Amino acid sequence: MVEKRSWAEPWKIKMVEPIKMTSREERERAIREAGYNTFLLQSEDVYIDLLTDSGTSAMSENQWAGLMYGDEAYAGSRSFKNLVSAVHDVYGYEELIPTHQGRGAEHILSQILISPGDYVPGNMYFTTTRYHQEFAGGTFVDVIVDEAHRPDSIEPFKGNIDLDKLAAVVDTHGADKVPYVSFETNVNMAGGQPVSMANLREVYEYCSARGILVMLDATRALENAYFIQQREGGYLDKSIAEILREITSYSDGATVSSKKDNLVNIGGFLAVRDPEIARKARAMLVVFEGLHTYGGMSGRDMEALARGIREMVASDDHVRARVGQVEYLGNALIKAGVPIVKPVGGHGIFLDAASILPHIPMEHFPAQSLAAALYVDSGVRAMERGIVSAGRDPETGEHRVPKLELVRLTIPRRVYTQAHMDVTAESVMSLCERPEQVGGLRFTYEPEVLRFFQATFEPIV
Repeated sequence: MVEKRSWAEPWKIKMVEPIKMTSREERERAIREAGYNTFLLQSEDVYIDLLTDSGTSAMSENQWAGLMYGDEAYAGSRSFKNLVSAVHDVYGYEELIPTHQGRGAEHILSQILISPGDYVPGNMYFTTTRYHQEFAGGTFVDVIVDEAHRPDSIEPFKGNIDLDKLAAVVDTHGADKVPYVSFETNVNMAGGQPVSMANLREVYEYCSARGILVMLDATRALENAYFIQQREGGYLDKSIAEILREITSYSDGATVSSKKDNLVNIGGFLAVRDPEIARKARAMLVVFEGLHTYGGMSGRDMEALARGIREMVASDDHVRARVGQVEYLGNALIKAGVPIVKPVGGHGIFLDAASILPHIPMEHFPAQSLAAALYVDSGVRAMERGIVSAGRDPETGEHRVPKLELVRLTIPRRVYTQAHMDVTAESVMSLCERPEQVGGLRFTYEPEVLRFFQATFEPIV
């Protein structure tokens, strides 16, 4: 019998950043001043910040050293050359277009590939991705498998594309009206759910036969590679680096927000295989981001990014510990009977707010209410992923009502200890024991675009 032992993080703490615990009265004042929107809280008022894993990771000593090595030349930077090499070696793409972050890559990709009246199938929307597709005149069509919309489903690859749904879009509108399939790895809005290698292969073969491009959102492809290794037959003996390269091989390009897998605080890129697409993208880049050899990044940022890309696949221990910490929090909540999206995803825990707060109707924003209440209870900052994030239908002006009404507890990489996860779990459990004390909210200010970032609310008394 093999003895099961505890695991520990594959790093040690070299520098610390003090954080403070505020009183409940201070937090009540802070959330009220923030309009009950956790995005509008001040950082110094937050105890454990699980708002996002985007740009919040801790860089390594090697990456910090890279900042000093950065080449700040306006054109032809050595650091850009190093970044191109890292992306080619790890992801396998030949052409690189650097951007300030992932949404810069989304904007450029949408503008050069989408024409008004086009349809873009994808495995569940992401907020900024869909906005850029719609801004370019396209219509996003969700073709994810039905299991993704069921929090209790334990299907191992709930991020998969349903081939029948995809074929229906193509048959209805024609392949010439489908510029590309937007294929996200480790689907964020579904709860960090991965896609299988078999599905990636099938979708790529289907699209290639019809002249349709497959463009990945490879922002969290590293975590997806880990789930393939652990859950899909034939991959347990393969390294994460090998699996990642196979994932990207079933695509024509990818957008990447490097603030996640790549372990940096800013940066991103669009990577493609077709030199003509790259040419068009670079023409857009110099208008909206910066010169083609830096995009929206400084030389030091590119140097840290190049090192982060290589570092994330240098050992499987990194991603194993990263996902392991997410699973630690998720398993604690499951054991306590807290409704969350299952299986546990790769970058965060998604609380099923609709189940936790059944007394709050959707038009009173249960997930937004739960996120605000969690902050007041413990100083833990999470974020809403539900009706507020979904926005309004541009045609009807009505709320888009998603099937998932979630609160996301997103774990930054290499930042918090298991003790922080324990504090978080205890706070969530406490709220679940007295859900009737959480009331609904209504808008006091609603932006027209991506409203979840800047909207403000007030309690419904």
